[in-house]
Amino acid sequence: MALSTLAFLVLVSFPVLLVTAVRASAKHRRTDLPTPPAPPAPGTGDGARTALPLGGSRTGSGTTVPVGRPADAGAAQPGAAPARAEASGAAAPEAAAAGTAASRAPAAPARTAAAPGSRPNSPAKDRPEMRPGSMDRRALTSTLLALGSVLGVTALGAALDRAQGSLPDGTDRGGVLPGAGAVTPTGQTTTIEVSMADMRFRPDVLEVPAGNTLVIELANDDPHDVHDLVLASGVSSGRLQPGASTTVEAGVISHDLEGWCSIVGHRAMGMTLSVTATGAGPSAAGAEPSTGSGGIDELSRVPLDLQAAPGAGYQVRDARLPAASGSEQRVRFEVTDVAAEIAPGVLMDAMTYNGTVVGPVLRSELGSRLTVDLVNNSAMGHSLDLHAGRIAPDEAMRTIPPGDSLEYAITTDYSGIWLYHCATMPMSVHMAAGMAGALIVPPVGSAEVDREYVLVQSEHYLVPDGAPGSEAVIHEGAHPVSPAKIAAERPDATVFNGHANQYVHSPLQARVGERVRLWVLAAGPSRGISFHVVGGVFDTVFKEGEYLLRPEAETRGGAQALDLAAAQGGFVELVFDEPGTYTAVNHSFVDLERGARALIEVTA
Repeated sequence: MALSTLAFLVLVSFPVLLVTAVRASAKHRRTDLPTPPAPPAPGTGDGARTALPLGGSRTGSGTTVPVGRPADAGAAQPGAAPARAEASGAAAPEAAAAGTAASRAPAAPARTAAAPGSRPNSPAKDRPEMRPGSMDRRALTSTLLALGSVLGVTALGAALDRAQGSLPDGTDRGGVLPGAGAVTPTGQTTTIEVSMADMRFRPDVLEVPAGNTLVIELANDDPHDVHDLVLASGVSSGRLQPGASTTVEAGVISHDLEGWCSIVGHRAMGMTLSVTATGAGPSAAGAEPSTGSGGIDELSRVPLDLQAAPGAGYQVRDARLPAASGSEQRVRFEVTDVAAEIAPGVLMDAMTYNGTVVGPVLRSELGSRLTVDLVNNSAMGHSLDLHAGRIAPDEAMRTIPPGDSLEYAITTDYSGIWLYHCATMPMSVHMAAGMAGALIVPPVGSAEVDREYVLVQSEHYLVPDGAPGSEAVIHEGAHPVSPAKIAAERPDATVFNGHANQYVHSPLQARVGERVRLWVLAAGPSRGISFHVVGGVFDTVFKEGEYLLRPEAETRGGAQALDLAAAQGGFVELVFDEPGTYTAVNHSFVDLERGARALIEVTA
């Protein structure tokens, strides 16, 4: 940056310096430069040519002009007196001889000035005209120095920028690195078969003689999941459904390349390969093109304006507990990829059950039968895990490819608030992308309440604009999920029911004296919750299938928080004695400040 600023200042100064130099040159052209008058013709009455000591002068027609060393060059040598030759008479023989010798000597290069009291020389006789187009030497030197400074600073800045990675070296899409002159295309082709399955490429190291053209016969042998191959040179296979295959022309290989599956989370699971250019020289080995990420760190926070209202197109989720569904219930879960708002004006490339981040709240009664028809209409494989059921996961929880479906049936034999989520690896990515929700089975003998709400907390991790991975966005304007942030446990937003602070702008409602039950689930994928209502005290606490506190307890105890780890759930009950606005929060305040907050408006 400093060099760029210096270069800019030099560039700005250059026109000024150039104009100054031109003006100085023009000024010198107009300056009178007096010189000695032309010598008189032999035999004329103007007198003979006379040799003069250094610093002397000559006169002609009444004019005295100093010649030799300029006045500012210092005093004459000691004892040397200036001599004058009078034009009125003939010169002495000695002077004539000396004058003849002086006329043969070269003229002194010093500037001359008119003697004080003499009248100016005639322009026609006393100064020569400068040749057209001539330039003062100092002006020319200044111009060349200024131009050289500009070019030098610019070249130095560009070289350092390139050394620091600001300017990519660049490669063509075939992987040929400019400057790797030691590698010459051989005209030969290397063809390698590569299989994709179980989050692996097989083989995952492709050895290619340097200079050969690489062709990859790529097959997706995974029975359930979608995969692809992207090379660091920019070559991509496109997404392949299970059982599909394609030919990938990787171009001439002059240096080592990395490859990976770009399906979100698959690279983090280890689905990578390496192309090794055997026989490549040191200048080409290991080279890899720039990703053009703009220098943005993937772990940087995506800015959220949590004071703003949800976007105009966002529908605030109904937080009320659904009504009882009877002993037999059948629901349809359609998996889709959508651009979902998770905070005011912030969209995420979401994977969803029925189109919402955090799927629909389900309710089932104790001993009832629940059947879910899972239909995958998304771009990759997905699955479902219902924590409330006891069932072998091999079939019911298997990953199904796009366009496929399965039937998943359980009996809800235990009470509580249960997590459901996608069980396809990496699960953390699928859950952070929105594939989680709550199934509530109320306990036997629970008290009658006036209002019942459900708050499912989830955290979300987004790739910032311009960071590596941001180019993988499916929907324009949306942020992909960041596996790097998930691994580092650095969420951008922690929300209730899929959107940060939505119940701040659309508060939950209650009245003074009413008993309110708040079901709470920590859906994760990684973070728990310390649930608290500012201004309220819980007289009932139910956690993971058991009451921890009830109003009739002899201890007359109360609770201030319900602590839940990831995937745990429960409920609290409280009665509001005064009208006002109460705030339900995650008392782990870092998550409160990421959006885990809801208001409860209590009226008289």
